[in-house]
Amino acid sequence: MAQGKRHNQPFTRSRRKSKLTGLGGAIQLALAWVGVLLLVEMIDYGVGGRLDGYGIFPRTLNGLVGVVFSPLLHADFAHLAANAGPMAMLLFILFSDDRYRPKSSLALLWLVSGLGTWLIGRQAIHIGASSLIYGLASFLIVASVWMKSWRALFFSIIVVTLFGGLFYGIFHVNSGVSWEGHLSGALAGVWVAWVMHGR
Repeated sequence: MAQGKRHNQPFTRSRRKSKLTGLGGAIQLALAWVGVLLLVEMIDYGVGGRLDGYGIFPRTLNGLVGVVFSPLLHADFAHLAANAGPMAMLLFILFSDDRYRPKSSLALLWLVSGLGTWLIGRQAIHIGASSLIYGLASFLIVASVWMKSWRALFFSIIVVTLFGGLFYGIFHVNSGVSWEGHLSGALAGVWVAWVMHGR
């Protein structure tokens, strides 16, 4: 009886994994992400923007909470609209192929980009998914170099074509734009690609 259970476990794990990745799972996850962002922004709007206070406030203990919540928060619906499309597209690419190790890669990108912003950011509240967008874009580009996959290379070309202009935002210093989050995200993407595929 025990041997039968051990034999079935890999099959069960692989079926669960297929629900989160592959083209169908990637589309569902990308759409779910947009839905979550919209729901959070509607709640934030309903409470007068008070959720934005849970963003990253650099080099303060309370500001570390923002490492978890910042990518879910946006200043307004226009800010959300600017981030939702690129984020959904990049998540779709990430989760469309198990070889990216999507869950671990996304978790690391989320953590490292947030901590980077917390370390180097100016004294203001940093919110928005743009740090993750920069992280995913640089990750998908750099990872393709080490993965030696035609599919990964094809996706990296798409990312460069559609989102290459984003990297201008790293050098675009504006009081209303977290270039620190952009820079932290881009560097996090390079590091996570190396950790996952380059070592």
